[in-house]
Amino acid sequence: MAPMRSKVLIVDDDEILRSELRDFLEGEEVIEAQSGEGALNILRRVNDIGVVILDVMMEGISGLDVLSAIKKNNPKLVVIIVTGNSSKNTAIEALKSRADDYIEKPVDVKKLRDIISRFLDGESHDEVNFHGVQGKIQRIKRFVEKNCFKKIRLNDVAQTVALSPKYLSRVFKQQVGIDFSEYRLKIQMDKAKVFLVKFDFNVNQVAEKLGYENSESFSRQFKKIVHFTPTAYRDKTKKSKKNK
Repeated sequence: MAPMRSKVLIVDDDEILRSELRDFLEGEEVIEAQSGEGALNILRRVNDIGVVILDVMMEGISGLDVLSAIKKNNPKLVVIIVTGNSSKNTAIEALKSRADDYIEKPVDVKKLRDIISRFLDGESHDEVNFHGVQGKIQRIKRFVEKNCFKKIRLNDVAQTVALSPKYLSRVFKQQVGIDFSEYRLKIQMDKAKVFLVKFDFNVNQVAEKLGYENSESFSRQFKKIVHFTPTAYRDKTKKSKKNK
């Protein structure tokens, strides 16, 4: 007999959103809490919860405080932060408190289902030890990939893993092969390629999406990394696909 699948706990003070998420997660066994206090009470009583979907902004105990309490009592319990505030600081605090993943409102339901399934189906979300250097580098890479639209600096990510920026700069290059700023720029340009080719955004739209002040500075960085202007890259890629 297959083992029973773990439950999902949704923690949000918005009753409509909880109801919508429950509907979207049809097939999962869902428990709801409308406050941080309620969530912690449930977790004291119910021991077969596998994933917690946790809103940041709630009355009473904040979502980040609930996250810290959960990780203190049960570090292996998966917590997915949901936030309507997509600021860099919120992402930093979520990672510092060891959120396993986070998703911004309005919720991309398919993405949320994929995240939940990945964890409940037993796929390890962090095989490396978080407290080791490799584990911290992996968390930083995930953080940059999720926040490439924001102005993330080395000092920001150093905060999330409790390392000095100088030390992190050195070990990041040792582990990844390029320095932090090069890695961040590479991730941005990978996203830019998708926007240019798959979504057919113009250069101004891509520059704005990635947080550049103007299209000229974006185009300059793109050419530095990709060795083509954004327009030339799109034309070359589309021509290559047509010829296949």
